[in-house]
Amino acid sequence: MAVCWPTANFRFFPLVTKCVPGEVTEMTQQSAELSPQTVLDELKKNGVTHVVWLPDSETNWLYLLMQAEPTIDLITVSREGQAFSTAAGLAVGGAKPVILIQNTGLQESGDSMRGWTMGMHIPVVLMVGYRGYTRHGDNSDTAATYTEPFLNAYNIKYYLIENNDDAGRITRAFEEADKAQGPVAVLVGDEFHGFNR
Repeated sequence: MAVCWPTANFRFFPLVTKCVPGEVTEMTQQSAELSPQTVLDELKKNGVTHVVWLPDSETNWLYLLMQAEPTIDLITVSREGQAFSTAAGLAVGGAKPVILIQNTGLQESGDSMRGWTMGMHIPVVLMVGYRGYTRHGDNSDTAATYTEPFLNAYNIKYYLIENNDDAGRITRAFEEADKAQGPVAVLVGDEFHGFNR
């Protein structure tokens, strides 16, 4: 039996591992992981037309899939706060955007979220990379410590997803956003590689 470990490019699927005695093999995705394809399938199922995002280490996992998907347009912003005004404009124009950002950027852009999506009653799902989160409760980064209190302070409903079995919560978030006519967050708690367990 070979002993394997992830290589430095673990954020991209398929995962590549190095195995003793030096052969390289593909790891299979386990149900304990959240597959980028599963997330993309949920976005498509919910009629998403645009992904408004700021590239970062937490969201690189989905970039290549989204780029190759002809039914979804990617809109890159330079600051997270800009994502909210961009998504609001798209929604008013009849599109169905999703915002894909990291929790640190979400916290930085609270006023934009308040004014552009809450104040204008824009139903939008926020896919938020939950940087620093661990299911053990021993968060490695204060960004994780303050993420849920931040959402609670703004009275934003949120769902946590960690693996493919949780993917249905993305659809629930879209339903809730439509019902509430405002933003609903999906916290992506595992950085899409299953190593935080």
